[in-house]
Parts: sequence; C-alpha cells; structure tokens
Amino acid sequence: MGPFRYHVFICDHQKPEGVPCCAMRGSAKVIEALRKEVGKRGLSNDVQITPCASLGLCDRGPNMVVYPEGVWYSNVEPQDVPEIVGNHFQAGRVVERLANKDAAALKAEILINRDKVLATQRAQEAAGVLPDDLTRALRGFQESRVLLTAIELDLFTAVGSGASADEVASRTGSHPRATEMLLNALVAMGWLTKQAGVFGNSSFSSRYFVAGSVDDWRLATLHLAHLWRTWSALTDCIRAGTSVLRQGMAERDKEWTRAFIAAMHRNARARAPLVVGAVGTEGVTRMLDVGGGSGAYSIAFASAKQNLEVDLLDLAEVIPIAQGHIENAGLAGRIRIRQGDLCADKFGEGYDLVFVSAICHMLGAEENKDLLKRCFEALAPKGRVVIQDFILDPDRTAPKSATLFALNMLVGTRAGSTYTEAEYAAWLREAGFQEVRHVRLPGPSGLIIATHG
Repeated sequence: MGPFRYHVFICDHQKPEGVPCCAMRGSAKVIEALRKEVGKRGLSNDVQITPCASLGLCDRGPNMVVYPEGVWYSNVEPQDVPEIVGNHFQAGRVVERLANKDAAALKAEILINRDKVLATQRAQEAAGVLPDDLTRALRGFQESRVLLTAIELDLFTAVGSGASADEVASRTGSHPRATEMLLNALVAMGWLTKQAGVFGNSSFSSRYFVAGSVDDWRLATLHLAHLWRTWSALTDCIRAGTSVLRQGMAERDKEWTRAFIAAMHRNARARAPLVVGAVGTEGVTRMLDVGGGSGAYSIAFASAKQNLEVDLLDLAEVIPIAQGHIENAGLAGRIRIRQGDLCADKFGEGYDLVFVSAICHMLGAEENKDLLKRCFEALAPKGRVVIQDFILDPDRTAPKSATLFALNMLVGTRAGSTYTEAEYAAWLREAGFQEVRHVRLPGPSGLIIATHG
C-alpha cells in the first residue's frame, strides 16, 4: 500500500534537437496543467506527480504512468488533463482513448526504442563524439545570454499582453530584424509564445520579468547581466591572479548599485526568517549590521523582537536604498543607518550581536582578520558575531555553489574568495572569540557563530 492514492510518473526527458522526446512534444505544459487540475480539485494530498526520464515511448509523448494500476497513457495534451483527473483520479475510471491496452506490444516498443538509443550511444562513443550533456554545458551560455539580453532591453514588458516584432522593437528602441530573431529564440526556449505573428508572455516571464508584476525580478536580475561582463574576463583573471575589470562601489554607476542591492535584497528577504530562527534574539537588544545593504536582515531581526535596536553600517551610495526599505517596514525609529567603511572604520561598542552577511567573501584573509578583530571590539561580553557566507568543505571542492562563487570573487574583487570553516574558526579565535560553531542552513550559504570571550 503506497503513501498516495495515485502516483503519476510523467516523462519530461529532454533529448537532442531532432530526436523525438516528451519535452519536445510539450510535456512541461501537461505537467503544469496536471498540477493545477489536481490542486483545483483538492487532490494534492492524494495524487503524487513525479516528472521522470524517458519512459521509452518517445514518438508518442507526452507519456505518463499511473500507479497503483500501472496504466500507461500516451499522446497526452493539456486539454486531456481534466478528463484524466476527473475520470481516473476521482471516479476510478481509466481514460480508454489515451491508454495503452496491449502490454506485450507496449513492452516491445519500449525495448526497440531502448536498443536504438544504446546503439546510437555506442556509435557516438566509438566516433569520439562529445556527449550530449557536455555539449549542452559548453553551449549553456547562449541561452543565458538570450535571456539576459531580453531582460536588459525590458523586452517582456514591451511584449505585454501581446505584440508583433515591429511593435516590440519600437518600444525597446532595438532593430526590428534582430528583435524578431531574439523573440523567436525566446519562444523556442519557452519564455514567450507566438501565434499568427503575435508574441505573448509565458506564465513565468509575465510573473518575473514584466514591470509592475508582484514578483518582478527584472532589476535584481540585471545584476547577473553585469556579472556577465566580469565573468567574460575569467581567463585573464586566472592568468593575473586577481580581477582585471575590478571597480569599487564608489566607481560604479547608480544602475549597477541599484541592481546589486536589489539582487541582495531579494535573496536576503527570502533567507532572513531562516537566519533569525537559527540565531535567535534572546539577550539581544543592540545589534550592528555590518555592510547591511538593503536592510533586509536588520528589518527581520527588529521585527522579531520589539525592544531590539539596530545600527546598519554601509556606504553612502547604498544608504538611500536601505532607508526606503526600512521606512516601508515602519522601523525607522529602531533601525539607524550609519555611513561608514567596513574595511577601515571602528564599529563602536556594547553590541549584543554583530551580523556580517555576504561580506567576508569580498575580502582577503588579512582583511577578514582585521574585520573580525573590530567586530570583537564592538561586542559586549558574551555577545555574538554571526557570519553568513558560502562555506567550503575542507578540500575546497564542495559545495559547488561555493567553488563557483570563489571564481565570482576572483573576477570581481582584488583578493576575495570563499573560505572553509577551519579558516573562519582560526580568524575568530585569533580575534579573541570562543565557542565557534557552524550552523548549516538550506541553500548555498551557512552561518559561523562565535561568542565574545
């Protein structure tokens, strides 16, 4: 007896272009429709939906298998989903017109397709052809660049509820021919739709990249477009041992700063409840947020405890952005903003908590030692410093996100990197801290917490 009344496996396997597969035949839309219909009918706790790799009926996709009966459906389209959910999942009646009824013929077809795939793989291996997944990895920058260009042009907003290529080009100030090529590529990637020459937004693009949407991520995503430029110099940075295109915050234009802080704010706002829950606010009435950026963490800590007051330290260019978020949260009376340089300034004294989020990776080892000494001096006895950052495993090859972020710091900073728990512990103990511990959180970063001696 399984944990769910029905368990649905639906193929979403992506194969090389020109090779039949469920993904090419629209499995993503079927999966989306299935989840919506199951939710709408109140069956989410009874029906488990699991996208899976090839089921072996690639010419007749999208395919799904429904257990416990083991019914195989083929050629399923989004408009078939209400019938499957209503008849099969609610009434217990198989949708005969979509079901494969001859088990022996079904198995034979699957085995023939499997043998074809294996024969192709053996031929490619013998010829020394690059594996498909490696080719996709090497070419991955192309789709990334298409999407980033669309975001830079604010193209999804220009498409709106529907527009021709010429209309989009006029609204974005881009070349009509080139714009149509970009729009067509975005349709192929699933970010846009196209019907009779009119382009429309997908559910994802309209949610995340159209101006005024509730979950508008365009400004924050522009930070990735800016990173594209620094990452393009990675080879030169490897040769030089440091960034060759580095700019300080004061040297960057307002658009870069707004995009950077927006990206940090989006990430911080999502992680803040986890961080506050892990750190706690017991015994904390004064907190210093070093390089506090948008103020998302200051807001979260202040919101968690009524008598907790926060000093947020950051550069002049960031202060107006933080001020806006703090005022919108109604916490201007308890969160004070100080202009300062976290690499040089004294932080004050008597704090119960010093919070250092996404700072240490920007600095070299000696700079971090100095930073943590000043954090120690700013704390009251038994106060705590909390570092949130990427934390490498001892051999520095995992987690993958932390190894890649080390390169992000190589291309963007003078001496920044990501560091191990042992490195943080050594720096903290040298500064005078005790009881150093590593708190793991879901996501790419964790916490290092240490107590003032």
